[in-house]
Amino acid sequence: MNRYSTVIEQSIHIGGMNEKTMFAERLKAAMQAAGYDVRPSVLEREFNLRYWGKPITFQAVRRWLRGDSIPSQDKLQVLARWLTVDPHYLRYGETATYSISEPSAAWDVSSSCEERQVLSLYRSLPLAQRKVLREVMETFAKAYLGVDASGDGE
Repeated sequence: MNRYSTVIEQSIHIGGMNEKTMFAERLKAAMQAAGYDVRPSVLEREFNLRYWGKPITFQAVRRWLRGDSIPSQDKLQVLARWLTVDPHYLRYGETATYSISEPSAAWDVSSSCEERQVLSLYRSLPLAQRKVLREVMETFAKAYLGVDASGDGE
């Protein structure tokens, strides 16, 4: 191994540590700005209210806050929506210079009145009740269609 590759490996290692630490600082700042105490118990509770996948553990969120790890992209998206920050900024610390968006409410055009009413009722529910309702719907879909409707492959 030459001197150049050793320097690159060291900078990658150091950069990885800084990247995680810097993510943790941005996460803490976003929590404070949103009016939340920066504590693992608060992060665990609030995150799990909004995340549709398997609940995250206290230890995992503690690693996020300590700068030991960075959450996966789907979890970053949930954190960003909850804390109303740009997901790219939360992860990388810079504002995204581009934006990808899907056409707004294109599916509304083909929705029936009943479907719009159900969606409106769903949106009016607190996050915890939305999560329960989605789990019930996924259970029905699995039983009726014989498929995994959650999209997480479990």
